[in-house]
Amino acid sequence: MSLQPFTHVSGQAAALLAANVDTDVIMPKQFLKGIDRQGLDRGVFFDLRFLADGTPNPAFVLNQPAWQGASFLLVGANFGCGSSREHAVWGLQQMGIRALIGSSFAGIFYDNCQRNGVLLITLEEAQVQQIAQLVSQPDRARISIDLEAQQIGLAGGSVIDFQIDTLRKTALLLGLDAIGSTLQRREQIKAFEREHLAANPWLN
Repeated sequence: MSLQPFTHVSGQAAALLAANVDTDVIMPKQFLKGIDRQGLDRGVFFDLRFLADGTPNPAFVLNQPAWQGASFLLVGANFGCGSSREHAVWGLQQMGIRALIGSSFAGIFYDNCQRNGVLLITLEEAQVQQIAQLVSQPDRARISIDLEAQQIGLAGGSVIDFQIDTLRKTALLLGLDAIGSTLQRREQIKAFEREHLAANPWLN
């Protein structure tokens, strides 16, 4: 599957710093019933975004004018824990979230984000708090992420460097999922098959 490449992206960043936000909070179970991925953006943070009568919750950050349509989320520790539901990532992606910045992420959720072209940036907790404090000011909420340079550009001109695995970085830059990344090595795979069959003709 071809994904939207992540190279240099700018946009609003919103802070949602509660720890241990699990996938049921990100995408409640009632939104897992569809036979396709359509409309999952409606379910993202549903119980936080909407009041009991179905109207938007004005206290929730993504409903506030300065952070509506945010491209990035600053998140708390162990974000994405709980079940392995990939719908959580699909919903975030449909909502327009291109990257999450936090101090730690649940392992399966991290892998699901990678497979779907959502960048996860892991920083020290103090750095996460620094960025969150900055973007909590509406006039300083716009940031930029340069994946090639591995840098986050903040309002005022300051820059924070981040680390990322080379294979994950390459896949995101090229917009490749796991299959696409594998097919980048199709010639090596074919060469191995030829050599292996030549050495083990009984496999034919």
